[in-house]
This record gives sequence, C-alpha cells and structure tokens, in this order.
Amino acid sequence: MIPVLILMTAGIITGWIFHKKTIFLQSISKLTNWAIYLLLFLLGLAVGANEQILNSFHKIGYLSIAITLFAVAGSIFTAWITYHLFFKKKGERNER
Repeated sequence: MIPVLILMTAGIITGWIFHKKTIFLQSISKLTNWAIYLLLFLLGLAVGANEQILNSFHKIGYLSIAITLFAVAGSIFTAWITYHLFFKKKGERNER
C-alpha cells in the first residue's frame, strides 16, 4: 500500500508542476488511455486463463445481465426523481 501512496503522491506533484503545459497534458491523456486499454486486455487474459471462471461463465453472464439491467433502471429512476425535485420549474410540475 505504501508504494501505491508514494506513486500517487509523485503523480500529484508532477501534475501540479506541469499543469500549464498543454502538450504534456495531451500526452498524459493519451498515455492514460493506452494504460487503461492494456489493463483491460490483461484482465481479459486473466479471465480467459482461469478455468473456474470459464466453467461458471453462464452463471456469471446471467447475473451480470441482471445487475446491469437493475443498475440502468435505478439510474434512470434516480435521474428522473432528481430532475423533478431540483431542476423542473414549479409551473412545469403541474402541467402533466
């Protein structure tokens, strides 16, 4: 955990030093995207090499579909409630 904190602190300090250099920030943005792609590839590689995950993939798939559907439905409902409570004008609330 200490190496993670040290690296994070070093990144914050480096970002603070170079925060006005647009070329640096653009390079870092591209590097971050490629790092994420690499991590996703390595995650897929680890999943593909794990027999236990592959054998129970159909169960995991159904569960992930259910979680996704409920998460999307909950997000839509929460956004609708938030819109009606905080962003819709008082006169608009009674029109429907």
